[in-house]
Amino acid sequence: MVKRTIPDPAPTPLGEVQALVDGGDMDCGSGLLLLITRAMRRLEPGQLLGVRSAEASVVTDLPAWADLVGHDVVGEVAESAGGPWWFAVSKSESKSKGDKAGTVFTRGERTPVGRRLWLYTNFDCNLACGYCCAESSPKAAARRFDPAVAAAVFEEFAAQGGREVFFTGGEPFMHPQLGALIAAAAGLERTVLTNAMIFARGTRRATLESLDRGVVLQISLDSATPELHDRQRGSGSWSRALDGITLARSLGFRVRVAATLYDEDPKGVDALHRRLDDAGIAVPDRVIRPVAHEGFADQGVHVSLDTLEPEPTLTADGAWWHPVAVTDPHLRIADAPLPLAEVFGVVRDTLAVQDAAARSGREVFRCA
Repeated sequence: MVKRTIPDPAPTPLGEVQALVDGGDMDCGSGLLLLITRAMRRLEPGQLLGVRSAEASVVTDLPAWADLVGHDVVGEVAESAGGPWWFAVSKSESKSKGDKAGTVFTRGERTPVGRRLWLYTNFDCNLACGYCCAESSPKAAARRFDPAVAAAVFEEFAAQGGREVFFTGGEPFMHPQLGALIAAAAGLERTVLTNAMIFARGTRRATLESLDRGVVLQISLDSATPELHDRQRGSGSWSRALDGITLARSLGFRVRVAATLYDEDPKGVDALHRRLDDAGIAVPDRVIRPVAHEGFADQGVHVSLDTLEPEPTLTADGAWWHPVAVTDPHLRIADAPLPLAEVFGVVRDTLAVQDAAARSGREVFRCA
């Protein structure tokens, strides 16, 4: 079949586009990206490229490519359940999203593999946030991490030179043995991610007060006022999160605050920073992160093995490439959390292949 690029406005099931690429049954690795890249060079920023494909892998790989180079997939529709598929891709003004100037989102550097480890304490949660990458909610199965397994994990982690452990969930304070999990990581830098809504009373308050004050609490607060936070996390959650921040700081804990946003919001983030100034939260203890298109989220930043720096993550069910991807079977590293050396080994081997390809002058983009 001869593939073609049609100039000038063309109708598609997604509306009119400025150019159209018919990829037939080509996948990204067999030349489709070359056709798309050539067509994109002829468009002006903001113009739309239509892409038609009968290859199922393109449904995953095209958004990954677009995110990597900075374009946006603004529409997708299937002619039938088995394809073909149509996509509308908007050309970006910037070379890549990573080069975007003035972003409100917190930047970071690659953490050496083996230095940091994430652990999902459990998957049940008192909230059901619409963008939860872990699909946690009050109805989710708890899938609690066993403290005995955690002790073995942290012993191996420390022996290999590990330094940092992040405990996340679900809501970690819903794990009845959270204190034992955190204690098992004694000697390591420890951070607990929490919505801070349920540790004010009862046995959870006792767990909180029993923690070493070297443990950092990272508390979710999405906005300076209740509207956005409550819309994303549930009515009344904003005020209870603020109460949790106040309680944690009064008990002598270092508090880090993390906001999660669907879109860039400079004014909203500036207002949040002013509130955190008033609350005494240090600037280095503030994280502004985008929604990942994983779990419950029906939009957000597309993540894949080739676009996401690894943050090895353990759950009761195994090991994963990154904490935002624990519902993605393609980013599962192992079926069990131990041995940890094997988990880190898989990550290092994968990075070695990617880095070697990057040094050869090619972008890493695995399509098969």
